[in-house]
Amino acid sequence: MSSGTERITDASADAVWSVLADGWKYAMWVVGASRIRAVDSEWPAPGSAIHHSVGVWPVVLDDTTTVLDSQPGRELQLRARALPFGTGHITLRLHPQAYGCRIQMIEHAVSKPFSMLPDSLQHAAVHPRNSEALHRLALLAEQATG
Repeated sequence: MSSGTERITDASADAVWSVLADGWKYAMWVVGASRIRAVDSEWPAPGSAIHHSVGVWPVVLDDTTTVLDSQPGRELQLRARALPFGTGHITLRLHPQAYGCRIQMIEHAVSKPFSMLPDSLQHAAVHPRNSEALHRLALLAEQATG
């Protein structure tokens, strides 16, 4: 399995988790998410969801991202629909370090035809977008602690 995309930040794992745990900030760091329509009150508990839109007006699609598993301060697993491309499984892992943390984002397609591609090709396809998402996530966490 691919190690995904990684970013080191000066922000603590707790500061990064605070951004992840605030569903209303989702569109601020997720590339392609244009607005948040609703966030379940239990977010980021397993089964809870963020109801958001993707795209740029006038081509905006309503979508949903659901929590599959949550280990507060350490890991968040999401099922994200990426219409019209299908569904993806995204794992965000936070690795505390002496100063700050390392954020790891692993994304895999779970619906055909993209799920049939080797992990290395899937990673190469999403790496630029995920790299920008982690950059935004780190900036938000750093601003909150800064």
